[in-house]
Amino acid sequence: MGPHPAVAAIRLAVRRVLHDILDEQLSPHPAQAPAPARSGPLPARLPGQPPHGAPTPGPARATAPQTSHGSPAPQAASASPAAQDTPAPHERPPSPLVLVACSGGADSMALASALAFEAPRLGIRAGGVTVDHGLQADSDLRAEEVAQRLRGLGLDPVEAVSVTVGRGGGPEAAARDARYAALDAAAERHGAHAVLLGHTRDDQAETVLLGLARGSGIRSLSGMAAVSGAGGRYRRPFLDIDRQTARKGCMVQSLPVWDDPHNTDPSYTRSRLRHEGLPALEKALGKGIVEALARTAQLSRDDADALDAWAGQAEATVRDDAGLLECAKLYALPPAVRRRILRRAAIDAGAPAGSLFARHIEEVDRLITGWRGQKAINLPGRVVAQRQGGRLVIRQG
Repeated sequence: MGPHPAVAAIRLAVRRVLHDILDEQLSPHPAQAPAPARSGPLPARLPGQPPHGAPTPGPARATAPQTSHGSPAPQAASASPAAQDTPAPHERPPSPLVLVACSGGADSMALASALAFEAPRLGIRAGGVTVDHGLQADSDLRAEEVAQRLRGLGLDPVEAVSVTVGRGGGPEAAARDARYAALDAAAERHGAHAVLLGHTRDDQAETVLLGLARGSGIRSLSGMAAVSGAGGRYRRPFLDIDRQTARKGCMVQSLPVWDDPHNTDPSYTRSRLRHEGLPALEKALGKGIVEALARTAQLSRDDADALDAWAGQAEATVRDDAGLLECAKLYALPPAVRRRILRRAAIDAGAPAGSLFARHIEEVDRLITGWRGQKAINLPGRVVAQRQGGRLVIRQG
């Protein structure tokens, strides 16, 4: 008899991500091209086997290796194509390390359990990190309890990291910034290939609604990416799994779960949305709102990616020989493309991305589309945007 359906779904989601990590490790440029999310069950794979879906080496014509001068390098006459394609055992990349970020809640405990189950079967080392934000009494003791649970699952290395939460951007944003900084440091310290995060489909729906409430653009409505961070460090296997499935997976495995009281504190915006906003939407619009919002996130992400690529290509065409932005050429672009170029230029000039809002970019955009001799626009990071002689100059003031 197989595992409970909730446990099976959780393990499959983690297995897909681990297979992607193995594929990336064997590919020439793993950080530049993360493998897309898989669908359907995958057969077991042993360390050193070629990636699933990779072409089988055949009698195709081989290219002779080159010397530093570009001429063909000498080859041993007895070397066969198969021998040349198969790396020697000592040349195989070391087993990658994957960490799980675990708060002790149902989502991250289910993720940690699935990682502990799947990783050894694929020859992957698995560890864990729990972050103590210091925002509650005895939070250090609770973090150590979580670390002990992770060790009990067989994860190694495991550590509890304490952080100091600032005040910038509000308590939720400050805690998030401190947490990601700690996870980045832990990944660097242990040489981890990836860090798994337990965000679920419900979290994705909440993120889309928060972006909508702020009047944000399509990038904000695209929610959380399955792969994000420097070099694709952060992976979110559960974006297609609902919160209830994760909790059910913990229950049937008798995994202890800690429910953070902040998640039910109405003073936090996300908590109000979770316990009041989404239930009200479901009552008014019917079941399936979470799935619809998560689908909106993916569609928005596809559109945002396409527009970002368009803006990247168009930027070179709207700059003069000195590298300044030409207002007439910017005016001819679609607004969505033009504003992306303006935002990127402001960030390049020193404006913090997290403090640069849509209203800032709209003000700069009016220097192009509604020019009436306006004064310079002040942007975050002491960056100034002004129009001079048909050119848009964005620099630190």
